[in-house]
Amino acid sequence: MATVKKLNMAGQEVGTIELNDELFGIEPNENAVHEVVKNYLANQRQGTQSAKTRGEVRGGGRKPFRQKGTGRHRQGSSTDPSQVGGGIVFAPKPRDYSYAVPKKVKRLALKSALSAKVQDNEMIVLDELKFEEPKTKEMVKTLANIGAANKALIVMAEKDENVVRSAANIQGVRTVLVSTMNVYEIVNHKSFIATEEAIKKIEEVYL
Repeated sequence: MATVKKLNMAGQEVGTIELNDELFGIEPNENAVHEVVKNYLANQRQGTQSAKTRGEVRGGGRKPFRQKGTGRHRQGSSTDPSQVGGGIVFAPKPRDYSYAVPKKVKRLALKSALSAKVQDNEMIVLDELKFEEPKTKEMVKTLANIGAANKALIVMAEKDENVVRSAANIQGVRTVLVSTMNVYEIVNHKSFIATEEAIKKIEEVYL
């Protein structure tokens, strides 16, 4: 089992925690991570872009100018894509970009992302993360104490409004619950910060 240092909010080592190798100690599968991240980004697309084809733009009733003698190329309709104000060739239309990825691939990608964080020493485990009141200054101080990177993902076992609001105005820092974290956010943030309670819940939920 992989062993990671456990820190307090002052950045002091207060013990160690053993991580389950099935979840935090596998050989990362980059293909699975790439597939799941691509799927996540595709599913976020609204798919609302739209443009008019030559059949939808206004006009086109009569031939815009005579066939010969004008010195211009012959043209039968003002809606032709080659004309100013004409339709768009293969115009984009509203569509659904979402698609499904097998559960096994999703699970492998999550395990790979978590294992990569451990291998790259980017996982920070805290004994607890609590604030008496929402204070951005206190969160900034804590992140500095534990050596977190500018982009950090804070994972909580249960929602703590004081923690969420303390991190809300810090650029690059995001808070999520164990039940809502995803591969994209794990990969997209340099530091993965979790409380001991959150680690236990991750192992409970995803094993």
